[in-house]
Amino acid sequence: MQFLSTSGGAPAARLESALQNALAPDGGLYVPESLPRFDRSDLEGCERLPEVATRLLAPFFAGSTLASSLTEIAGDALDIPAPLVPLDGQPGAHVLELYHGPTAAFKDFGARFLAACLSRLESKRRTVLVATSGDTGGAVAAAFHRRTGTRVILLYPAGGVSPRQAQQLGCWGDNVETLCVRGTFDDCQALVTGAFSDAALVARHGLASANSINLGRLLPQTSYYAAASLAHRRASGRPVSFIVPTGNLGNALACVWARAMGMPIEEIVLATNANHTITDYLRTGHWQPRASIATPASAMDVGNPNNMARLLAFAGDADGVRGCVRAQAVSDDAIRDEIASTFRESGRIACPHTAVALRVLRELPAQERADREWVVVATAHPAKFDTVVEPIIGGTIAVPDTLAALLDQPAHAELIDARLDVLVTALERGSQGRSR
Repeated sequence: MQFLSTSGGAPAARLESALQNALAPDGGLYVPESLPRFDRSDLEGCERLPEVATRLLAPFFAGSTLASSLTEIAGDALDIPAPLVPLDGQPGAHVLELYHGPTAAFKDFGARFLAACLSRLESKRRTVLVATSGDTGGAVAAAFHRRTGTRVILLYPAGGVSPRQAQQLGCWGDNVETLCVRGTFDDCQALVTGAFSDAALVARHGLASANSINLGRLLPQTSYYAAASLAHRRASGRPVSFIVPTGNLGNALACVWARAMGMPIEEIVLATNANHTITDYLRTGHWQPRASIATPASAMDVGNPNNMARLLAFAGDADGVRGCVRAQAVSDDAIRDEIASTFRESGRIACPHTAVALRVLRELPAQERADREWVVVATAHPAKFDTVVEPIIGGTIAVPDTLAALLDQPAHAELIDARLDVLVTALERGSQGRSR
């Protein structure tokens, strides 16, 4: 399979090029030239996530040098529990828990898969450049930590992540460098985009992206939507509908692609916070990026979601987007109230991002709520957001062992201005990372 640029001005690329370069030469994002279509029988016997991923992603890897390694890549990267569990007290509702990986967030699936792919591609030296609103950076650092020949530079907004997320971003050392940017996530993302727009800089440092602009992050995410929907169909005979907490649109797009490939998925509802770019677009048909707003669901604080280019490439225009997804915004007060209500009603402790999706579920029209099987996507472990969640529930959250080990490490981040020349200076230092 070949991959095309959303901007339409670059030649088709092989998978290897799309994974290593992230952005096409014309500045667009890579998308598959077509999406394969599967029948239910095509995935019979595939129950574990690596098995589903191997079958589902085979058409995308066809003709690439990685095709023969796909089973091994999926087995190494996606051997993470992703249980679909009933939501207590709410018949027909489930939670897809995607936070059981090494950094307790759904980003572990895509980051580990991308690292497994890139490590099998020849490169003398690679610098992975990542903008993060919290969870991406930690997942990428964990996936690439101490991989020979790879340097990782993380950029996160000062004051824009939780204290435990900041710890996760700065605790690695070795080949991982952490930059704390005076600005927002959108400023961090603009720095990364600016760096990738400089062809000489890209070539000199072997720049690669591990943000959701990289196709290698998105493709494996389709597999957990496939696995969950297929498992539910086998158990109940019914398709499912997903409510996806949405910031940069990558996770939601993976769900859209999974449905388009024939998975038993009905409705897809995007749950957003007070950053209304997506909901406003669906309401007005006009795309108006704006400065991001800080909310309790900090990883979703995105004012210019760049994966909209991919969604438009798939759907065609605003009417097409409205035909495949809908969106609902949730206020800061409602996020906090949902954390409290969910805990009081079921004992479940939700991170702020999962709470956004739970509130959208709560506010569905009664008939629609009853007519479909709903799955709320739980994107992160609540222990990562203890300063938000614990005062609301009036207790402490047990910390997963993998997260606790990271919190015990010393951490460091360099504070920088949100200027491309400052980032270039950091790149040119050529550091191999700090050693501890």
